[in-house]
Amino acid sequence: MFCLDGRLTRAAGYGLGLALTMAAHAQSETATPIKHLVVIYQENVSFDHYFATYPRAENPSGEPQFKARAGTPSVNGLSGTLFTHNPNSAQPFRFPRSHAATCDQDHEYKAEQEAYNKGLADRFVQMTGTGDKGVSGNTPCSPTDVLGYFDGNTVTALWNYAQHFAISDNFFATSFGPSSPGAINLVSGQTHGATGDCALAPPSYQCNATLDSLTMKWGVDVIAGTLIGDAQPSYDECSTRETVSMRGRNVGDLLSAKNVTWGFFQGGFKPTEVKDGRAKCGTKHTGSDGQSKADYIAHHQPFQYYKSTSNPKHLPPTSVELIGHNEDQANHQYNLSDFWDAAQAGNLPAVTYLKAPAYQDGHAGYSDPLTEQRFLVETINGLQRLPQWKDMAIVVTYDDSDGWYDHVMPPIVRHSNTAEDALTGPGQCGDNPALMSPGRCGFGPRLPLLIISPWARENFVDHTLTDQSSILRFIEDNWRLGRIGDGSADEAAGLLLDMFEFGKRRNVQLILDPGTGRRVDGGE
Repeated sequence: MFCLDGRLTRAAGYGLGLALTMAAHAQSETATPIKHLVVIYQENVSFDHYFATYPRAENPSGEPQFKARAGTPSVNGLSGTLFTHNPNSAQPFRFPRSHAATCDQDHEYKAEQEAYNKGLADRFVQMTGTGDKGVSGNTPCSPTDVLGYFDGNTVTALWNYAQHFAISDNFFATSFGPSSPGAINLVSGQTHGATGDCALAPPSYQCNATLDSLTMKWGVDVIAGTLIGDAQPSYDECSTRETVSMRGRNVGDLLSAKNVTWGFFQGGFKPTEVKDGRAKCGTKHTGSDGQSKADYIAHHQPFQYYKSTSNPKHLPPTSVELIGHNEDQANHQYNLSDFWDAAQAGNLPAVTYLKAPAYQDGHAGYSDPLTEQRFLVETINGLQRLPQWKDMAIVVTYDDSDGWYDHVMPPIVRHSNTAEDALTGPGQCGDNPALMSPGRCGFGPRLPLLIISPWARENFVDHTLTDQSSILRFIEDNWRLGRIGDGSADEAAGLLLDMFEFGKRRNVQLILDPGTGRRVDGGE
């Protein structure tokens, strides 16, 4: 095996050709047949919100029909008394396809714990429901929306992917809270080591930063040195408000050290201008609420929180050939279009993270399941047509639950006693000193997770206990990177391996219609 030590990772003095050869060799040395992993990280969906009744859809006229294949296994969803005598103050209900646009729910660290209420899961309407808004943009809000769910007549593509590949019904957020902690947990498995900064916060925010806390007039972003809120990354000139920098390592550092090609590709990352010496990310689309929304959301980009893996000025790639390589000036952080440029040039990175532009990322309020479906289907159709599909795995999952109802109380593997905890009592998320990790109460809510691959089990539901850091662990193990350390959840993360069948590669392509989510060949 070729030695890949620190003296060679940037191929200093050896030439670009040798650097590219080293990278190709590094990514070929994998523990499984997966040579290319693509993680599509969407926004703000609980498991029950999309899969509560899987595989049974209501199939009303005028909506895309969904009929489950014979022998489809069931999931731990909603049934029986959870529909008729739910412990919440209202009953779960199905959103019709015509009501795809919904209001954003409250999904803060403390509010989500309060909704689960010591495991009773009975205070979602009061604690995470946002019906008091009345309207969000052009979208009406109801107090009981938080209990609503979609079925296979709206999230049709996701249900079809589950039919032909593998889905988990026991996958959780690593901790409670919104997008920023979810993004950080994906790449490092730990959210402590956060330092806040108020320099970009408008005066109206009443921002206050100390060594281990960051607060605004409406809430807390950092407590006990741990990120629990949606502060934006300090190493990003497109950040627009309070920011946070993270210490420690992330998976990008590990991949770069082993010369494995990788990149994070996000819609809207390419600047529209440079003003007063700072990059501005001004590309916008109209969201599902009828309002104009920036494509790029800085706090959805986890690698920009770390100096070592950031591209503060949003520099473009040096060349298409260098996308994903250590020698590229973009430092592995790219616009979404750069991914397809690299793929078409035969330069697909070994590890890829894809982030949709905001209006297509599934986040309630400014996105919805139908605009999200178009992004997912067009992306996954394109990936299946690449020559690398034969050794590829696509992971589709979400950064947080948005506060949407999910009936499964998450197992609490890390305890925390801060002023922002409330799961088992005021200021409490458990009380075991051996499990204390301030500000990291978790697991958080249950989330969807699908694996789409020729190596994925067919029509399979996995019940293995996993969390967001399980994706990190798969990358670490597959490319033999070692562990993050520093208390990362990767060390104890459940494995994704049961979702694969590595002794059997299937000759399979599932090409769907982006509008309906149904197979283009008319099959089931």
